[in-house]
Amino acid sequence: MTAMAQPASPLSVGSLTQLTLSLIAVVALILAIGWLLKRFKFAAPRGSSDIQILDQLNLGPRERIVLIRIGEAQVLLGVGASGIVPLTPLAAPIALKAAGPSPAFAERLRDIMKRPGGPP
Repeated sequence: MTAMAQPASPLSVGSLTQLTLSLIAVVALILAIGWLLKRFKFAAPRGSSDIQILDQLNLGPRERIVLIRIGEAQVLLGVGASGIVPLTPLAAPIALKAAGPSPAFAERLRDIMKRPGGPP
């Protein structure tokens, strides 16, 4: 008579290794998605309160100028590693262009790849 091959035990070293690696991969994927959302500001809250960020200009990796609206007034702020510095309240509000549709993912990726110092 021929002996039938027995299935591998669910508690074998190979099964536990595969389970551990799968768990590590899922946790790494969750952390990577969180980092991307934070890095590209996809998860930035946009409220309809009296204080809103109207526009911003990145000056460096950690420095930027932000135009905010508080009620009917607009204020320019400098944001950097040392904190937030009020640059100037604006006497006349700046009229911003209407935001068009956001560029497709492929176009944004192409732009990022073309930046100096970016990925090769």
